[in-house]
Amino acid sequence: MNMADPIQKGQLLIAMPELADPNFLQTVILLCNYGTEGALGVILNRPTGIAVSALIHDFPPPAGVNLIYEGGPIAKNSVLVLCRGEGNEGNENDIIEDIFLAQDIASLKKDDAPYSDIRFYLGYAGWTSGQLEAEIQSGAWRTAIADPTLIFDIDPSLLWPKMMRSLGPACAFYATMPLNPSMN
Repeated sequence: MNMADPIQKGQLLIAMPELADPNFLQTVILLCNYGTEGALGVILNRPTGIAVSALIHDFPPPAGVNLIYEGGPIAKNSVLVLCRGEGNEGNENDIIEDIFLAQDIASLKKDDAPYSDIRFYLGYAGWTSGQLEAEIQSGAWRTAIADPTLIFDIDPSLLWPKMMRSLGPACAFYATMPLNPSMN
């Protein structure tokens, strides 16, 4: 993306290998909100190993939803819930078509809750006004168009390598880079 292209919610941020911040090493972030005051997103490819039931005792998540994800380094004691489902269009929590942030966990307990997939995130990634633009300009991030399959259907451990390959031959080289290059 060049800086003439607008940044907007619903885009993916792909951490470039030069990004040294361990909070974002080899991450892919979904921008859930973007505006003049800054940006907010969740890291899509960092499952924590913590079971949903360990934090949310009275919520039986759908089949296949068993781990909490690390959403980012800010407000790690809060939970954001990303959902895939139909019929939520026009809501301010919409991110892209059929992908939205739940307003609260209670709304997901309803029998007619409008989701087919759900993911829980502890914390989030955030940027103040102008900060994300500066980081993109410096080469720390590249952007891509998000789609539900990249968010919910791909194995999280394969997401960053897949995105690096999608950026072309110059970046595809990094797709096999270990998380800790000294382990190579």
